[in-house]
Amino acid sequence: MGLHSFHLSRMPVRDAAGALINTSAAPGLRHLEVMAGMRLGAPVVSPDRMQVRKIAVFAEWADEDALESFLARHRFGRRLDAGWHVRLAFQRRWGEVRALAHLPAEAERTVLDDPVVAVTLARMRLPELPRFLHWGRPVERQVRDHPETTLALAAMRPPRTISTFSVWTSARAMTGMVFGRGEGGAARRHSEAMAERERRDFHREFTTMRFRPLSEHGVWEGRSDYVPRAARPGA
Repeated sequence: MGLHSFHLSRMPVRDAAGALINTSAAPGLRHLEVMAGMRLGAPVVSPDRMQVRKIAVFAEWADEDALESFLARHRFGRRLDAGWHVRLAFQRRWGEVRALAHLPAEAERTVLDDPVVAVTLARMRLPELPRFLHWGRPVERQVRDHPETTLALAAMRPPRTISTFSVWTSARAMTGMVFGRGEGGAARRHSEAMAERERRDFHREFTTMRFRPLSEHGVWEGRSDYVPRAARPGA
């Protein structure tokens, strides 16, 4: 099945802009998405909406050796190695993005009480962007402020690519949010937005993926403990 990883790193604007424009290649690197960070729920017109110096990367590797080599030897990889990343085992996906269509619908069973990482990846229909923002920003705040997320953020690469990333204390908590289980109207934001997407899709392509966190490396925003302890080797 290979290995996936998600990275966060601060870079000078020039290096970050170059990474967004130029596609990196390396032995064992199967797929790479380089994006600028976004704060979930930020106003549409805001410096927080696209944070060019905060680079987010989602990648697929043939194996862990390929990732280790990239981080040690590739110029962009060394930039990423100075930040934070989590290594991931793929569990399942819904929807499809062509670049990741080879991933099976389900690769391993999810244990509901174990921590999970959720990654969404979408290619937008640009005329639908106002609708997407109207329905999506409340969901962004719902995920960002959920008591069972330890890290939640968004990322984008103009003009069409947008992604979200979140670490959850348990799969049970994440699925509860997805299906609107909870008290008050805010609990239904995600399910209502998904119903609106079904009515008229915001995206040309869209997938949401679930992963089991394997290990956490580095520091982000002064922390190195985003992955719940139960997911760490030897815990």
